Amino acid sequence: MGSKYPSLKSSEVVRRLKQFGFVFVSQRGIHAKYVKKMTGLPTKTAIVPMYDKISKGTLRNILLQAGLTIEEFMKKW
Repeated sequence: MGSKYPSLKSSEVVRRLKQFGFVFVSQRGIHAKYVKKMTGLPTKTAIVPMYDKISKGTLRNILLQAGLTIEEFMKKW
């Protein structure tokens, strides 16, 4: 049985995060920081390594930081 997490380009992950309301705030080395401020809720922060390809495990961690499920993330794809 294969993983439900695909291997994606960092630009694809960033584009998708922006569709969910995340905005770029800073970059340190290859790691870009995106945040989503929500009224009445804690701010969500996702750190995206700007690699050619983001591995399945790294994508899983990015989505955990962002508070998104893989189903939500892929639905808008």
